[in-house]
Amino acid sequence: MSQGDMPQRNLGRTGEMVSLIGLGGNHIGRPESEQESTRIIRTAVDNGITFLDNSWDYFEGLSEIRMGKALQDGYRDKVFLMTKIDGRDKKTAADQIDESLRRLQTDYVDLMQFHEIIRMEGPDLVFAEGGAWEAVAAARQAGKIRYVGFTGHKDPLVHMRMLDVARVKGFRFDAVQMPINIMDAQFRSFQNGVLSRLVEEDIGVLAMKSMGDGVILKSNLVEPIECLHYAMTLPISVVITGIDSMPVLEQALKAARTFTPLTEEKISDLFSRTQEAAKSGRYELFKTSATFDATARNPNWLGAVGSM
Repeated sequence: MSQGDMPQRNLGRTGEMVSLIGLGGNHIGRPESEQESTRIIRTAVDNGITFLDNSWDYFEGLSEIRMGKALQDGYRDKVFLMTKIDGRDKKTAADQIDESLRRLQTDYVDLMQFHEIIRMEGPDLVFAEGGAWEAVAAARQAGKIRYVGFTGHKDPLVHMRMLDVARVKGFRFDAVQMPINIMDAQFRSFQNGVLSRLVEEDIGVLAMKSMGDGVILKSNLVEPIECLHYAMTLPISVVITGIDSMPVLEQALKAARTFTPLTEEKISDLFSRTQEAAKSGRYELFKTSATFDATARNPNWLGAVGSM
């Protein structure tokens, strides 16, 4: 199925159809003017991008504020809106949920995700008595949230543990967000370590960091559209990509419109080109450094547990 010439895919077992390209929320805070952010978001939606990503912490709330304004005048009803919270205790999580809804100028989000599950203790904190899960469950019961997921970028073992702890608690996530790129497939791999389980459990796969926030492109081994097409070839629901300018938006739209699954020969070529560069993780800084660990730099975002 497609909306115009934008391919759409199922979001796991939810029955929702979402655009193959998702608009990354972090980058919406980067343009100098609010007007440019609005232009990017509305042009994206007008061209069939329905999946919008965001987070409570992006640019201290600016990304959500800008997206909320852009989704006025009927645009909110055209999109599947996702945002994320950092709070690990019930009160902090509940406060962040409500603040996100106010900034986004909406009564509900389609998907709320626990953000930056990057430490082994994260699942225990979320699902503890008085933990963030209680706030999310209450918000879902109140109609503020439709679906629930989690994100992380550090290690596939942490993702597996989050899924395991949720199962013990009797809960199955609707969506999971994780890095998917040609180099991930060859180093501490989410693709090899988590993807098959999500497919088996019919959980929507939200692919991110197809270009490693641009770092992978600095290897000069792959092109942007190759990176996007590689991620799209896998059994994912949506490839969320950062878009902070109209040319980057056009690039993403082109990738979706020209997509056909990569052949085994093409994938083999990509692997051979990137094998040496991929094996140390030096182009996946989100795994091998603290560069992308926003909650490590801002432990107060986690709530009471962050100050322990």
